[in-house]
Amino acid sequence: MERIQASPRWDGQGFRNLHPIERGLRVKGQMPGMRELIFGDENTAPNGPLPSVDPLQSWTRPPSSGLRATWLGHSTVLIEIDGLRLLTDPVWGARASPFSLVGPKRFQEVPVSLQALPPIDLVLVSHDHYDHLDYPTVRELARRDVPFVTSLGVGAHLEAWGVRPERIVELDWWESHQLPGSEVTVTAAPSQHFSGRSLHDRNATLWSSFAIRSARHSVFFSGDTGLTDEYRVIRERLGAFDLVMLEVGAYHPAWGDMHLGPDNALKAHALLGGGTFLPVHWGTFKLATHAWDQPAEALLQQAERSGTPLAMPRLGQAIEPQHVERVDPWWRKMKVPAKPTKPVDAQATQTASLTKNLSWPQD
Repeated sequence: MERIQASPRWDGQGFRNLHPIERGLRVKGQMPGMRELIFGDENTAPNGPLPSVDPLQSWTRPPSSGLRATWLGHSTVLIEIDGLRLLTDPVWGARASPFSLVGPKRFQEVPVSLQALPPIDLVLVSHDHYDHLDYPTVRELARRDVPFVTSLGVGAHLEAWGVRPERIVELDWWESHQLPGSEVTVTAAPSQHFSGRSLHDRNATLWSSFAIRSARHSVFFSGDTGLTDEYRVIRERLGAFDLVMLEVGAYHPAWGDMHLGPDNALKAHALLGGGTFLPVHWGTFKLATHAWDQPAEALLQQAERSGTPLAMPRLGQAIEPQHVERVDPWWRKMKVPAKPTKPVDAQATQTASLTKNLSWPQD
């Protein structure tokens, strides 16, 4: 608590963004209605499992360049950097929800079981929302005694769920942690979002992006964020990146201050100085009203026009930023399901109210 109260981001009642988010988030567009939130576009979920690759065989061989990333769904990525393995925002749970029977359910299982993962050297947790901090996943990782680096205050959740205190490092923005016995350093950097797992703990913990650096390679992970000029500051203070992972999905025009979406993700990528762009935070949960594949389609079209180096692998497909080939739009092979016509029921209404993206943050 002493470190929290000493943070420049703490105002005595909660953490605050550098740039205030207007209450209600109406500055970027009208808030969606209840029916739109529940049903959204006719294509909000794929009609069947997404194409995926078993990554276990790839992981038996070291990356030829020393840097490799495997997207496992939503914001979960296994990063291999100079002999170490880091895991971002690991979520293996069936729902991004405080409840087991209601709330956003994942489209399909992760392409590799949590128990089958190779040894993990570090887990990064950007903030405490349910689609980034997952109770059953943390419990399993705690049994494996994996170390965690997370945003200031989030360690209380981890410790309560079985992670030993000495295996937890909490960072305020611009603070760094070097992995023992290695040259890999993790630095927490600004993001623009909010936190909380209930109506009673809003902004009690910090939210962050992360920069990962070794002697040879560098990676940026956005966590959840809106677009701010802080991306330029990150580039100036921490240098350029070989791999840039930015959130592109689960957005709405009314949420533009706290989520990027494809348009702002490309702007953020430019402010960061480029690097291979691996989009995350899409293709796993229905957390917004747009078609499930809309972020991918919009990003691909705009990236081609701007010449942005884009990597859009299938689930479980390991890629090396130095050897990325032309994007194969695999999502176009999925069928479009029929639009639901049933009336709103009580469970659907409860599900919508529980979705964390639909909460209104404070400044």
